[in-house]
This record gives sequence, structure tokens and C-alpha cells, in this order.
Amino acid sequence: MSELNMESFEELLESSLKSIRNGEVVEGTVIDVKEDEIILNIGYKSDGIVSRKEYTNVPNADLRTLVSVGDVMTTKVLKVNDGEGQVLLTYKKLAAEKSSEKLEAAFENKEVLKATVSQVTPGGLSVVVDEVKVFIPASLVSDVYEKDLSKYNGQEIEFVITEFNPKKRRIIGDRKQLVAAEKKAMQEELLAKISEGMVVEGTIKNVTDFGAFVDLGGIDGLLHISEMSWGRIEHPKKVFKVGDTVKVLIKEISANKIALSLKFEDTNPWKNANEKYAVGNVVTGKVARMTDFGAFVELEAGIDALLHVSQISRAHVEKPADALKVGQEIEAKVVDFNEEDKKISLSMKVLEPEVAEEAVEEAAEEAVVEETVAEETVAEEAVETTEE
Repeated sequence: MSELNMESFEELLESSLKSIRNGEVVEGTVIDVKEDEIILNIGYKSDGIVSRKEYTNVPNADLRTLVSVGDVMTTKVLKVNDGEGQVLLTYKKLAAEKSSEKLEAAFENKEVLKATVSQVTPGGLSVVVDEVKVFIPASLVSDVYEKDLSKYNGQEIEFVITEFNPKKRRIIGDRKQLVAAEKKAMQEELLAKISEGMVVEGTIKNVTDFGAFVDLGGIDGLLHISEMSWGRIEHPKKVFKVGDTVKVLIKEISANKIALSLKFEDTNPWKNANEKYAVGNVVTGKVARMTDFGAFVELEAGIDALLHVSQISRAHVEKPADALKVGQEIEAKVVDFNEEDKKISLSMKVLEPEVAEEAVEEAAEEAVVEETVAEETVAEEAVETTEE
């Protein structure tokens, strides 16, 4: 081919290829992929190059795992000639522009978006929507305070855009209102299904000094320490831990507050107490606590009886601690049973034989006589010594 014909062919070929300019959006086919760059045929006299940093924000990403030969990509021209005859393209910036438009529409329409948390800081969470970062402040992550947000790292979450200002690179997301709305819906659904007297299953959510909060599936019910057992509970943490599953009785519903109980009527120790603790019955129990006027004896979990100080022994007892100690097992007779007020009175004294009382009195009298004789003897000896 002559030199003239060759020039004509090149001119014809070049005229058949499209012209491009900086900022133009072009579509191309991947003809080669390297670890750090993608080569595209964009229908121009030179191939287009997308570097790693112009494809993704992920550092050291291997592009060979993300793109394949034959894929069709839409990119934007950064520079028509990079000095080596190649066209520099960006996929990331074009995606960000499209995403920005998408986020703006979502902001205006209050659309619920979903994305994976890419970064967690003490101040909040960051998610990336098509290469655009959205920040969710810690105060807008949940409807309750969460000190540690690390559990959200890598988790897919839903949110809405509440502030959109791309010029200042300030796009704020809000998850809190979605959580609150979902919780409210669950509460309404739960309240419509439950009623006082029902037995339901829940999960221990928190344990405090005064009780435990039980998640019933939308509403937390309070299981007060006084409702954990018919007997005494030293501390709720000795009975429950977070995550435990429990079946509880709904004792009371007031608005959205629910009081729970584990005092089921079929386990009420007072149910047959009038038979077990009838007046005249001899019973055993453990000294639970003491006061100046008597000792309270636990007959079984949920039933305490009073052992008055005057009923401890036929011998005089100044105060209960002089004759008893907490935890001591005793035997006594029921001398009074009041089912209505749930009060039982005991006596240890009546189980002591009367002779024991007489023996004590005689011993006391003998001691007084001996003491008197001794005093008289000492006095006589003193007089004799003085006369001499």
C-alpha cells in the first residue's frame, strides 16, 4: 500500500472512531484485568484505563476478583491523554455521582435504605452506598443508649437520610426512628394479644438490685424481686442472668407497663397451710432473722412464723440472740394460725417438760440459800476476828 493510501486509511479509521472529551460518560468492554488496573475498549483510538483507586475505596483490593474480561462498564473520562496515549477513566466517581442522586431522592422521599456498616467509631457508624459515605451518629443508631457500637461492624442495617449536603460532604443517616417505629408496632401487637393472668415466655434483658427486666417481644416487663419467689431472694443476680428464658405470669398491665410474677397460684405454699400448720402441730424450721421481740422462723419457702421471745424457753430469755442463732433448725408447736393475715405463731416453751421448769426454780432457790449461808458465815468469821 502506498504512503498516500496508508494515510488515507488511517484518516478513515480515525474518522470512524468516536471522539471523547474530559468529563464525558463512556461505556466500554473489559479486555484485560490486572491486580491494580482495568483496561477497557471504549471505541476510541486508545484504550481506557481504570486504576484501583478510581474503581474502589477498598485499599489493596485485587481487581481480578472484582471484574472479569468481557464485563461491560460505564465510566467517566478523567483525562483523554495521560501522556502515554491512554485514556484515564473513573468508575468510582461516576458511581458516587449516581449514588448522590439516589441519596438525594431517598432524602426527599424519606426512603428506607439498607447498607453494610464499613466503619465504627465512638461517634457513630459509617456506611457506604455506591461509594458515597453516609454517617450515622451514635445518638441516632438506636432508641436506647449503646456505649459499645462494635457489634454493628460488618452488619447490614436500615436507615433513612435526615440531612443531605453533598457540597459539604455531609450526609447524615438515622436508624433510631426506624427502631422506635418497629418497637412501637411490636408493642401494639403484643398488647393486643396479652392480658392479665396469662403465662408468657420472655428473655431476661437486664438484672438490677430490685428485679429483672424481661423482653416479652416488643415490651419489657418488670419482674420485681418480691415476685421472683414465694420465699426470700437475696439478690436477683443470684437467680437470673441476661439471656435466660423464663415463663412468667402477667400480674398487671398499666398502659405499656407490665408487672410480672413467678408466684404461680398452684405453687402457693399457703394453699394447704391450714392443714400442715394447724394449731397443735409440731413443726420444724430454720431461724431466718431475729428482732428484740422474737425470731422469725422459715417453715418453708414463703411461710415464716413468729417465735416470740417469751415462747423460746420456760427459762427467762432476755433477747432471742441469747438462745438462738440465724440458720439454726428448731422444733416448735403451732399455737396460733391466722390464714387471712397469713400469720403463724410458734412456741418452743410448750414442748419443754414442766419438771424442767421446777428443777430450774429449785436450783435457783438453792443457789440463793447457799449464797445467803455463805454470806452469814463470812460475817460471823469477821466478828470473831474482831473480838480476838
